Amino acid sequence: MELGSLRFAFVFALLLWPSSAAARGGDRSPFSLPRRMDEDGGMISRHLLENLPQITDDMLSGYMSNFELEMAIKEFGQRCSNISRVYSIGKSVNSVPLWVIEISDKPGEDEAEPSFKFIGNVHGDEPVGRELLIHLANWLCDNYMKDSLAMTIVKNVHLHILPTMNPDGFALRRRGNANNVDLNRDFPDQFYPVNDMLELRQPETRAIMSWVKEQHFTASASLHGGALVANYPWDGSEDARKEYYACPDDRTFRYMASVYSHSHYNMSLSKEFEGGITNGALWYPIYGGMQDWNYIHGGCFELTLEISDVKWPKSTELPILWEYNRLSMLNLAASLVKTGIHGRILSSKGGHPLPASVKVEGIDYRVNATRTLGDYHRILAPMERYEVVASMPGFQSKSTRVFVEDEATSLDFVLVPEEENSQKLDKIISNYICRCDGKDKLVLVEFLTGTHFEIYLIFIIFIFFLYLLKRKTKFKFLKHRQLPTHKRHNVV
Repeated sequence: MELGSLRFAFVFALLLWPSSAAARGGDRSPFSLPRRMDEDGGMISRHLLENLPQITDDMLSGYMSNFELEMAIKEFGQRCSNISRVYSIGKSVNSVPLWVIEISDKPGEDEAEPSFKFIGNVHGDEPVGRELLIHLANWLCDNYMKDSLAMTIVKNVHLHILPTMNPDGFALRRRGNANNVDLNRDFPDQFYPVNDMLELRQPETRAIMSWVKEQHFTASASLHGGALVANYPWDGSEDARKEYYACPDDRTFRYMASVYSHSHYNMSLSKEFEGGITNGALWYPIYGGMQDWNYIHGGCFELTLEISDVKWPKSTELPILWEYNRLSMLNLAASLVKTGIHGRILSSKGGHPLPASVKVEGIDYRVNATRTLGDYHRILAPMERYEVVASMPGFQSKSTRVFVEDEATSLDFVLVPEEENSQKLDKIISNYICRCDGKDKLVLVEFLTGTHFEIYLIFIIFIFFLYLLKRKTKFKFLKHRQLPTHKRHNVV
């Protein structure tokens, strides 16, 4: 057997080793890393809360049941319908709907704005997040015409809030879902392809994966309990050791984590974690986690936020926890439009939006623009100079250098088609613009071959005449809506 195979078999055996629950560790998930090597090569485990007490009826008192949470979400949707919509992304194992609140001045509409999502109650025995997220939604509804931070989020961000990812685990008073699977170990993992079998995903996991693919989120955070720290990728390391394992956007993630930590009442004062933030693999490695999958496969910069030292505190402590975390949650969401680079990518031929990619030199990661509007939103640590490149097959790439300050920079790209691919690009662009299905295409063919053919021919001649006139004038780029937080507007 080759050395690589032996190494994989050894690590996989470790993954199957039983262990106690931890704030980020699994109960009986085959994809957590319950044990790791210490500096001397010995096996150690991390137990944030050993010998957890049974969750009693008294502990449940003051927390919303799943039914009460659903009613609270629907009541919010009715009370704040002018800035929100409520929708479901799927159901749990026990068929409980996974309700989401979207908050925006134009909910449900495509805008050239970043999207942020909060997810609570990933682990059933960590209920603080589901309560705080309802507080967050209500606070934004009550204050968006009074508070500048609330106004910034509502008008310039599409905020999506999933209060509970694991309603079954909450009802069962345990960490895992109804199948006793730790949902934060259930995502495909970059280091262990054995965890990539889609058919084995839990329904809650599949719902999140589909949601991320559909919504094009810019950034995200999941709320957990059992510690007080902002955790960022990578969550695992290649050799399963406890070590700092940086992702390509390590500097940006440290900036995001610090935004949360330093806005918190006391997270940044942590004696265990410098500045109240930590790299996941340095804390202790896990595999199959949600935040790494978001970054790799969803183009979404996600943090894992441990917001309460106690997993299931008394409900009387919830108002205090809300006040401790309120400004952190708001500042993290608002940071999407307060820094970084934002813009649109259009074709010089007709000004059509392009789903091109944006890459920063020196960072092995790409952010894609949306298909509908061609807008992109690239989070970057401030006070740095970056070389930004926009590219798409069939077009000439463009690059420029920008200095990202404490305010956001607006940077648009107009890409010029490669001459030899001009005709092919016409067809490609038309595919992005036209969303007609097969039936609509048949109706169109019937229309063109019927009694309207003469009219259509005259129309084509007229359009061609306009095209000849247009070639004599210089193409003028249509300036997109600029966020009020943007400092300057650049077109490349």
